[in-house]
Amino acid sequence: MSVLNQKTIKKNIVLNGVALHSGKMVHMEIKPSQPNTGIIFKRTDLKSNNIIIPGIFNVSSAIFCTTISNDYGAKISTIEHLMGAFYGMGIDNALVEVDGDELPILDGSAKIYVEEISHSGVVFSNSPIKVIKIENKITLREGKKFISFEPSKLSLDIDFEIVYENSLIGTQRNLVKVYEDDLTDVFNSRTFCVYADIEKLKKMNLVKGGSLENAIVVNDKKVLNDDGLRNKLEFVNHKILDCIGDLYLSGYKIIGKLKCSQGGHKLTNQLLRKVFENDANFSVIEVKENKVPHSFINKRYLKSIA
Repeated sequence: MSVLNQKTIKKNIVLNGVALHSGKMVHMEIKPSQPNTGIIFKRTDLKSNNIIIPGIFNVSSAIFCTTISNDYGAKISTIEHLMGAFYGMGIDNALVEVDGDELPILDGSAKIYVEEISHSGVVFSNSPIKVIKIENKITLREGKKFISFEPSKLSLDIDFEIVYENSLIGTQRNLVKVYEDDLTDVFNSRTFCVYADIEKLKKMNLVKGGSLENAIVVNDKKVLNDDGLRNKLEFVNHKILDCIGDLYLSGYKIIGKLKCSQGGHKLTNQLLRKVFENDANFSVIEVKENKVPHSFINKRYLKSIA
């Protein structure tokens, strides 16, 4: 079976953990799903109107995390790490059941999601994957923040830069070729904050479940976590993980070159909305063997989970 066909997980995945912002304990299950169903979220704590579809126009908030909602007001928050794992691991279809309005933060990265998907394995379908190809250059600016998409022949390249006043974080930049590079450092990179911002976040009713177990905390020139950083570019790599997850709300793999400086969930969503404003900005193709080589899919992960 071709790696260019749609995939789902082979076995149910069960995870429990604290939600970063609400601080509540959450139970979630990821289940196999049929071809062409995409990723579906289901709130098991709600008796009706509990299906929420991740989509760029269903994003109801992009403040410190990505939140999606349905027409009845049901929502799911902090979905970006799971969506990033699904994208990078080639999972096209899955049902995600959760008994609350926020996914567990786990260790603050996509590491555990990736490990669990690897342990589950994947099931290949007979249906080809569908891809969006960026056709025109699109640019957005918001003060010092910048993001753009432009055409690419056969890849998704993410060139991301962060700029922080904190000297330890400082300015970091990395370029990741999503379908070709080893994404381990991206998957393993944790969410982070500056210690001085914690009280402000708490006053906003956020990070109630935050700890050194699920986030990097930087105080002046010191990382407070005993284990330090997992990789030299962990700060910007986490932003790239978020970006990959947010891009997957398009429902498709993407061929294009994305450049971003000082952006985040909101700017990525705004960019995607602008892409979809005009049909001339993109084309949708079904990928088949005689059209696209295997290098389009990051095979190192498919081999590990097959």
